Amino acid sequence: MQPVKINDKLSVAKQPALDDFPRLASAGFQTLINNRPDGEDAAQPGTAAEESAAAAAGMAYSHIPVTGPTLTREAVQKFRAEIDAAEGPVLAHCKGGTRSLTLWAISEVIAGNMRRDEVVEFGRSHGFDLAGAAAWLERNGY
Repeated sequence: MQPVKINDKLSVAKQPALDDFPRLASAGFQTLINNRPDGEDAAQPGTAAEESAAAAAGMAYSHIPVTGPTLTREAVQKFRAEIDAAEGPVLAHCKGGTRSLTLWAISEVIAGNMRRDEVVEFGRSHGFDLAGAAAWLERNGY
């Protein structure tokens, strides 16, 4: 699992293994945000196990579960608030990293820091397909 640095505060990644948590903390991540609903995949550790592993590694932990169909403005705002409130670098993860970056990109458009027509290229430049984020923004009037 290799995090993709988005900016000085945020990196995104696919699902980390629990034994990755101490290494992530050693790499400087102070907060871990899990964007996966529990039970999405039989191989995922789950919220309780992740929260415990994050605490043991000295990281703050937040669970903001979303899927494409359940993505709301409130989830985007909560995600952005968690990053803004974090004291240091944040690692957000989902199954592959796309949902976490989707939340960030949408929050950037809502904040006026990015235009909707820049979202797909922004994702591509980081190795992700953000067509779903662009579609969400269009459906929701951004």
